Amino acid sequence: MDRNSAIGLTLIAVLLFVYFYFFSPAPVPVETPQPTPTTATHAPDTVQKKNNSLPDTALVKSMGTLGAFLSGNEEMISAENDVLKITFSNHGTVSEVNLKNFKTYYQKPLLLANGKNNQFSLTTAYQGKPLDLYQLHYHPEIVKQADSTKIIFTATVADNSFIKHIYTLPAKGYQIGYSIETKGITLNEKDLSLAWVNYVPLQEKDITDSRNRTTINYYTSQNSFNGLSESASDTKTINEPIKWVAIRQKFFVSAIFAKASFNTGALATFSDPADSSMVKKAEVSLTIPSAALTTGTAHFSYYFGPNDYDIEKVIADGFSRNVYLGWPPVIWVNQYLARPVFKFLQGFISNYGLIIFLLVLFMKLLLTPLTYSSMLGQAKMRLLKPELDVIKEKNGDNMAQAQQDQMKLYQQAGVNPFSGCIPILLQFPIILSMFYLFPNSIDLRQQHFLWADDLSTYDSILHLPFKIPFGFGDHVSLFLLLMTASQLIFQWQNNQLQAVQGPMKAMGYVMPVIFMFVLNSFSAGLNFYYFVSNLITFAQQAVIKRFVDENKIKAIMDENRKKAAAGVGKKSKFMTKIEEAMKASEAQRKTKK
Repeated sequence: MDRNSAIGLTLIAVLLFVYFYFFSPAPVPVETPQPTPTTATHAPDTVQKKNNSLPDTALVKSMGTLGAFLSGNEEMISAENDVLKITFSNHGTVSEVNLKNFKTYYQKPLLLANGKNNQFSLTTAYQGKPLDLYQLHYHPEIVKQADSTKIIFTATVADNSFIKHIYTLPAKGYQIGYSIETKGITLNEKDLSLAWVNYVPLQEKDITDSRNRTTINYYTSQNSFNGLSESASDTKTINEPIKWVAIRQKFFVSAIFAKASFNTGALATFSDPADSSMVKKAEVSLTIPSAALTTGTAHFSYYFGPNDYDIEKVIADGFSRNVYLGWPPVIWVNQYLARPVFKFLQGFISNYGLIIFLLVLFMKLLLTPLTYSSMLGQAKMRLLKPELDVIKEKNGDNMAQAQQDQMKLYQQAGVNPFSGCIPILLQFPIILSMFYLFPNSIDLRQQHFLWADDLSTYDSILHLPFKIPFGFGDHVSLFLLLMTASQLIFQWQNNQLQAVQGPMKAMGYVMPVIFMFVLNSFSAGLNFYYFVSNLITFAQQAVIKRFVDENKIKAIMDENRKKAAAGVGKKSKFMTKIEEAMKASEAQRKTKK
C-alpha cells in the first residue's frame, strides 16, 4: 500500500467516526420483557412479614422441641452497606442480593439472588428424622457492632439450648460473614449437607454469550483450581476438601467460602437453549462436618459481587482465576502488561474508546523492534526470490534437492529464511491476549462509544430478520466490518511486500472473512482494538519502510557470498542444524529406497 492509499483509508475511518459521534442518536437499549421476575427491595434494617407456612403435623410432633419452629410467618430483614443491599429470610437464609452500583443491560436493579431464583437447604437429622435447618422459623435480631452489622437468627428451645445463624455485613465490600452455632441440641453425627440451587438470570445483552461464560468453579485445599464446562451442561463430584465454590456469570460471581473446608461436594449446571427464562441452572451440594457445629468452627462467608480481577485477588487464594485471562503465555501478557496499562489509563481518561486507542498505540510501539525485524527479513527473502524461483524450476519435482539448494543459497547470502516469521510468532501472545482481556473485562460493561452502547458486547447497526449460521447471528457489527475491510487491505499490502504466490495468497484473504463470522458477536471493544491496530500498522510500516534500504541489504548479501566463496564465511548454528536435519532426512529416504 502506498502512502496515498493509507492516508485515504485513515480519512475514511475518521469521517465515519465523526459522523456517528456527532450525528447519530444516542444508543438506548431496547426494552424487552425480562426473562426472570424480580421482587421488590425492602427498606434497610426493616422486617417484613410474608405468608404462613403449614408443615405436616406428624413431622412437627416428631421433631420434639424443634417442631414448634417449623410453623410460623416468614419475615424479611434487610440491611445494606456501601455496595450491597441484602434481604434475609427468618429461615436463616439470604433471600435477595441487590448490587447497588450495577444495573442489568435493560437498566433494571441487578439482583444476584432473589427468593424465586435462589434456594438454600441445610439438611441434617434430629431425633432420627431428616431436618432442613433452613425450614425452621428463627427469631431475627439486628445488632450494630463497630462498623459492621450483625443479623442473628436464633431458635431457642430452652435455657442455653439453641441454634443460631449469624451473618456479618461489613460497612464496605461484597463479602459477608456467615457462621452456624448450636448448643444443647444434638444433631446427627453425620455431615450436614448444604445445597444451593441458583437459576442464573440474564443480566447482559446476549443470552448466548452469557451461557457460554456461566459455570461453576471451585478451589480445593490442595490449591487446585477447576470448574465445570462453560459451553454445555456438566456435572462433577469432588471427593476432597474444598475451600470455595463460585457460581460465575459473565461479569458477576456468587460464591461461598469455608474458613476450614467443606469435606466433599457435587456440582452441576444445566442449560436449555430453547428456554430464554434463565441463563443456566446451577446446583451446588457441599458437606459440612457436624463436629464443626459442636466445636464452634462452622465459619463461612459469601461473596456477591462483580467478577473483577482486582477485587477478587484479595478475597481468597485462586479466586481471581474466575476472571479467565487465557493460557500461558497469554495470561502473563494480560496480568503483567495489558491489564496494568489499561488500568493506568483508566486513572486519567474516562473515554474507553480513547483508552483502547492509547492501549493499541502502546502495544504497537512496544512491538516496533519485532515489526522492523520482520520487515527486514521479508525484504531479504524478496531479494532472493528470483534465485529461489530458478532453483525451483531447475529441480522440478525433486523437492529434497531443491530444499538443499535453497539452504545453500540462504547460507551463502547470510539469510535466515525464518527471520521474517519468528518476530510475527513472538507477537502472537500479545495479539491473542486481547481475545481474553476485552470480553472478560467488567470495566467495559455498559460503556458507550460512538454507535456502540456497550463495549463489552457486540455493537449492532443493523438487525436482521433471520440468523446467519456459523456464529454470525442476527445482527451486523460496524466495528467488525471496519476491522475486516482494514484486514483485507493489510493482507493485500503484505502480499505485495512478500510477493506471496499460490494457495497462501488466497488463504490470506479467506481468513479475515472467516473471522468476520466468528467475531460478529464478540465484544465491540475487541473489534475496535483490532481495527485501530490495523490503521496504526499501516502508518508503522510506512515509517519502517523508509529505514529498510534494499540496496544496502543487497550489498551486504553480496559481501556474504564473497566471504562464503573464499571460505571465510561463518555458518550460524541454526542454519547448521537445519542443514544437518535435511541431510539426515535425505539419507533416510535413500536408505528406504
